[in-house]
Amino acid sequence: MAPDEEQKLAKRARATALVIAFTMMFWLGAQWLGGRLGLAPRYVFLFDFAALAAFLWALVNVYQIWRSRQKG
Repeated sequence: MAPDEEQKLAKRARATALVIAFTMMFWLGAQWLGGRLGLAPRYVFLFDFAALAAFLWALVNVYQIWRSRQKG
């Protein structure tokens, strides 16, 4: 694999890792804040679904990065 392709994959992997970390912190904070403020369950589920969507995006990216590295 060419060095520039390797750098692109590394950059994409770092971005995916940041999305995973930020999503986890956001989700934990939203759960804590929702319990503290007594938010309705429908809002808490909204945070859950947003976190699931971000984790699904990250999972797809991790799979694509893995497949790209397998080819190279």
